[in-house]
Parts: sequence; C-alpha cells; structure tokens
Amino acid sequence: MLALLAQIAPQRSTQYSALASALAPHELQLSVLRERIASLSAVELGGQPYLKCELSAPPTDADLGELGMFATMSAFFEYAERLGERDGPWLRPIETRFRPAFPPELAAARRYKGKTNELFTHFMCNVARFSSAFAGLPWRALRVFDPLAGGGTTLFTALVLGAEAAGVERCREDVESTVAFLAQYAREQGIAHTVKEERLKQFGRRWRFTFAAEGLPAQCVLARGETAHAAALMDGVKRPHLIVADLPYGIRHRGELAELLEAGLPVWSAMLLEGGALVFAWESARFPRAEMIGLVESCSGLHVLNEPPYDRLAHRVDRVIKQRDVIVARKAP
Repeated sequence: MLALLAQIAPQRSTQYSALASALAPHELQLSVLRERIASLSAVELGGQPYLKCELSAPPTDADLGELGMFATMSAFFEYAERLGERDGPWLRPIETRFRPAFPPELAAARRYKGKTNELFTHFMCNVARFSSAFAGLPWRALRVFDPLAGGGTTLFTALVLGAEAAGVERCREDVESTVAFLAQYAREQGIAHTVKEERLKQFGRRWRFTFAAEGLPAQCVLARGETAHAAALMDGVKRPHLIVADLPYGIRHRGELAELLEAGLPVWSAMLLEGGALVFAWESARFPRAEMIGLVESCSGLHVLNEPPYDRLAHRVDRVIKQRDVIVARKAP
C-alpha cells in the first residue's frame, strides 16, 4: 500500500480555500486513480491542509501526468510515518510531469464582476473529462464548448489544459473584451497566432483564433449571439467532446432559469459528441437538484450521473449565494 499526500491548492480568498478542500476528495475519486484508492482522509501538516490517499498500487507514468492537471490539489508527495529509526511524517515530492499549453495566468489574470473562480472552472473541466467516454484521451485531443461563455474563463482554462475551446455569449461587451484580452495576452507572451472576425448571416459574429506554435491548441472560437442558436453560430467548427458552463449568477427566478435551459439544452445536446459529457453549475437553493435532473433529462436526452460522488458537489460560494450545485450528464456512445 502506497500513501500519497496531496496538498490542497492555495487560494487568495478563504472562501475558495474552503471550496478546494470540499471538492478535492471528489475530484480524486473521479480521476484515473479511482480504482486504486483504498482510503481518503483530510490531514493537516505544518498548518497546511492535505488529502491523504492510500493507493493499492503506485502511480504509473501516465498517472503522473494526470496528477499535475488536478484543479483542487497543487502538489503531491509520497508519505511515510517513519524512515528507519526516525519518526516522521516524511514527504518526498513527486514530479507530476504536466506542462500547461498556455501559462496558467491566462485563466487567472483577467478580473471582472461575476467571474467564475478559475479553480472551480478547472474542476468542472476535469469532472467533464473524467465522466466522458474520452477520459483516456489527453487534453490536446479534446474540444471544450461553453454555451454561456461570459468573460471567457472556461475558454481560457481549456486552452491552458491544451484543449481546443469554443464558446457563445450574447453580451457584446463581454465578447469584444474577451477577444481583445486574448489577443493582447498572446502578443505580450509572444504566442504566434492569427485572429479572424467572421460575420454569420442572421445569427451574429464570431472570432476565430488560430495558434501556430507546436504544442498549443489549434484554435479558440468565440461567437456573439443567443445560446439557442449555438449550433448555427458554431457551423463549421468541430463538435465538442465536453460542454462546460457556469450558469449566470444574476438569475433570480426559477422560471427564467428553466426557460434558458429549455431553449439551450436540446441544442447543446445535439452538438455534443456521442460519449461526451455536459457539466454545469447553478444556484440550487432556488432550484432543487431533483427538479434540475428532471429538466435536464427531459430536455436533452442526456443521462444525469447522480451516484456518489456526483450527488455531493453542492458547495457554498459566499454569503449571498448560499448553495451552488453541479450537474454532470453524459451522452450515450
């Protein structure tokens, strides 16, 4: 039995530190290591929070690359209570071997009102991959679509991981500022790219970033328009393996949220590749989980995963947003 210690990812905000600690066990349980986990427990060493994970077999070379892609855990160690005659605990750092395609600051640098925490966005991306038929594929072989792209956090997170990214957003200011930010960031980082503005008859406009350097995702596409027209807005763009979205925080009424999903879900499901996964978060204090599952399955034809730990992803965001939950649904292969 091998004991592995995972350090909880540090956060500037105490509320997100609590979020990382709450979600880390679930991320680990859904990962490639899940079949070998014998036990999980929270521990504190030197004032720092960790997850102690006992594995039935050591991590493989492929596993080491996966470890570096976790959202809620930032460093990994082999753990020993004693070394010879010397009492521990003793930690030996593990080299994870993951190299991001873009600097991780891409997802963290831009701050704006209503921004989804990039750790949580990264967590949702990982859960989508782990839950799909494409869990064995590397990120560089995957495509991520955000039907409610906002300021682009999901798109930027997907690019950092190495996936191609695409999104739709109705707000003109959000789209144009996201395009300007990505173009400026690529220039400042010396990332070879081109950006092309495309006009789509009747539906809107979109911007297509093409990245030229080896090891980078091929492209990122962002369209301005209604999410109900997502299929038309993404015409000519390859279908996604994963759909990841954080539903708008400003929605106050269940009817408004239901209307958004009833219009969007059939379109998103049709776009999703067979075997793909849809993951989104919403404020569940006003819209209970059981009702959300019924809405998703009736409107999309997707199967919602609701066994543990999928049914344990609810979390507190702040004093205003008391509870936000996560739906994970899969399209039949």
